[in-house]
Amino acid sequence: MTKHRIYSMSFASVYPHYVAKAERKGRTKAEVDEIVRWLTGYDQQGLDAEIDKKTDFETFLLEAPKMNPSRALIKGVVCGVRVEDIEEPVMQDIRYLDKMVDELAKGKSMEKILRTG
Repeated sequence: MTKHRIYSMSFASVYPHYVAKAERKGRTKAEVDEIVRWLTGYDQQGLDAEIDKKTDFETFLLEAPKMNPSRALIKGVVCGVRVEDIEEPVMQDIRYLDKMVDELAKGKSMEKILRTG
């Protein structure tokens, strides 16, 4: 998928895939929401509003209330690329979110996913 194409996709179109991936592994929508809120600074009402508005992924991230500075602690590979090596900031934030949802689906504790422990 090209960079432009993923940026123009609505966050709302990708979000159900995050939830489904988590739920297939016995995790919850609430946990996915907690991850998104941690990363972006949206509160639940703001997150729900962005989903309802079908905001594109780039705008969703660029206009996020406060991207978590601890996201730089996220390391690893998503789609064959090390997230810490991605130079384009929006794409890196997208992959940070992908990585965190992957960790959720793999059974990691929320404390570890949110880099608080």
